[in-house]
Amino acid sequence: MKTIKIIGPAYPYRGGIATTNERLAQELISMGFAVDLETFTVQYPSFLFPGKTQYSGKPAPEDLKIRRTINSINPLNWLKVGFRIRREKPDLVIIRYWLPFLSPCLGTISGIIRKNKHTITICLADNIVPHEHRTGDRQLTNYFIQRIDGLIAMSRSVLTEATTFRANLALEYCPHPIFDNYGEKLSMVEAKQKLGLDVGTKYLLFFGFIRDYKGLDLLIHAFADVRLRKFPVRLLVAGEYYSSPEPYLKLINENKVEGLIDLRTDFIPDDQVNLYFSAADMVVQPYKSATQSGVTQIGYHFNIPMLVTNVGGLSEIIPNGKVGYVVEPEIESIANALVDFYEKDRKVEFESNMMDEKKKFSWANMANAFLDVYTKAKNRA
Repeated sequence: MKTIKIIGPAYPYRGGIATTNERLAQELISMGFAVDLETFTVQYPSFLFPGKTQYSGKPAPEDLKIRRTINSINPLNWLKVGFRIRREKPDLVIIRYWLPFLSPCLGTISGIIRKNKHTITICLADNIVPHEHRTGDRQLTNYFIQRIDGLIAMSRSVLTEATTFRANLALEYCPHPIFDNYGEKLSMVEAKQKLGLDVGTKYLLFFGFIRDYKGLDLLIHAFADVRLRKFPVRLLVAGEYYSSPEPYLKLINENKVEGLIDLRTDFIPDDQVNLYFSAADMVVQPYKSATQSGVTQIGYHFNIPMLVTNVGGLSEIIPNGKVGYVVEPEIESIANALVDFYEKDRKVEFESNMMDEKKKFSWANMANAFLDVYTKAKNRA
């Protein structure tokens, strides 16, 4: 195998999925493969996108070949792209899958490509069926799953779910690698100063797009626990609202914690991510449902303890009591862990354990997982 094409979000699109695709391409290039990325001219219709903009404000990566060719809502475009890539005959096409809305587009393109009897198409799956279910999700996902040769899941729950759609698919589990492209960790004092935070105050960090399934409401309730008031700790919420802010603002008011929560609810650009992770004592992910999360892998990069809930694949990534906490998605469980963290001063202990744990999450492991699934699928073809 020599040539690889990655289909999915990439520059000029922003966000963790685009960042992952670009970083994976860089890893495969470093291994000697010829890699290019094909991304969207239209990714979502604007009415389906909950944020302020889909686009990055940073410069294009200079070391990657990225082409904008795919219109997610134009079937004639899907045929054009599919037939072109079929003629080009790359050895491997990696297709990023996270939303059933894209199944007709990506499934059609993959189905056409595979008919050249040479190219193997492998899905990198964030989700099989999304957290926020809609009518038709399973039917749409099935259309896509029937038109690929293999799948890599970043959580075991996604791997299991994939088998319910198709038993003969070449599969492998590979956890999300560490995001190592957000710069270096700064001193806590420097990071707080650059963010305009109080240097003498401790901070818990909720990071990433604010969606209902991510449980910020649970965290607000837990953070209001009176036991936490004996510590000089504030909650730092950093990420853009992808759902209505009103319920969260109402909860903050009802729990009388307005003066204890810093809301930074614009999109956090890549060059500021290290500031937030360097300023915090612990990252808190109180998700109500999940598969995996790129936020945990940013946390590993910056060597910061993490609290996750026991949903999806999060507990696979964070060993409880070693580098952080795995708790139930309940207010009392979250509050008890936050209190334990500060009462027992667990920060140094957790940080010291992270160096060995994070070795499991290398980009080389993910690249090699694709090579393994490619070989399995090729042998079944």
